[in-house]
Amino acid sequence: MFQDRFDAGKQLADKLKDYASQKPLVLALPRGGVPVAFVVAQALKSPLHVFVARKIGVPWQPELGIGAIAPGVQIFNRELLQELDLKISDLTEIIKREEQELKRRLTIYGAEENLEKIKGKTVILIDDGLATGITAEAALKSLKQWAPKKLILAVPVGSPSTIEHLKKSVAELVCLEMPPNLYAIGAYYLDFSQISDEEVIDLLKKSRS
Repeated sequence: MFQDRFDAGKQLADKLKDYASQKPLVLALPRGGVPVAFVVAQALKSPLHVFVARKIGVPWQPELGIGAIAPGVQIFNRELLQELDLKISDLTEIIKREEQELKRRLTIYGAEENLEKIKGKTVILIDDGLATGITAEAALKSLKQWAPKKLILAVPVGSPSTIEHLKKSVAELVCLEMPPNLYAIGAYYLDFSQISDEEVIDLLKKSRS
C-alpha cells in the first residue's frame, strides 16, 4: 500500500537509481503517472516530460481498456473484442473523442516537442500502475518509432499477467508490487485522488526549475 503517488515515486526511484549515470529521459503517462515520475526524475537528476497515450474503453464500461492510441499508433485487444462481440467500427465515436483528447493534451503539456528528444536516449516510461496495460503498450509501441537507445517501463503496481506480457516490449520492466488479484490500481494507494491538468503543468514547471 502506497501513501500516494509521490510515495510510490520515492520507492520506485530507489529501484531505478543505477540509471542516473545514463542521464535518462523520464517520461510520464499523464495524468496519474506524472507525480510518480516527478519524484523519480528529481532523484535521477533527469528532465521530466510527458508522453501522451489514451485508453479506448468498452462502451458500457469505460474503465476497461479494449484498445489505446498514442502518436502514430492505434492498438486493440482482439481477444476481448471477440469475447464482447464488438467490432472496431462500434468504437468509432469513442476513438474520435480520445483522439481529440490526445491532441489537447499534446498541446497543453507541450508533449509534441518531446518526441524529437527520444532518439538515442535511455528512456524510462512511468505510470502509476498497470491493470490491462494496453495504454502503456500503445505508448511503448509509439516510443519505438523515435528510436530510443534503451526503453525501460517502471510502475509501482501491476497485474502479473500484464507485467509478463509487457516485459517483451522493453529492455527492463520494474514493478514494485504484483498482487495476484489486482482489480483496481487505486486499491493500492491510500490517496488516489484525481490529478488535474493544472497539477501536471505545475509539476512539469517545478521539474524544469
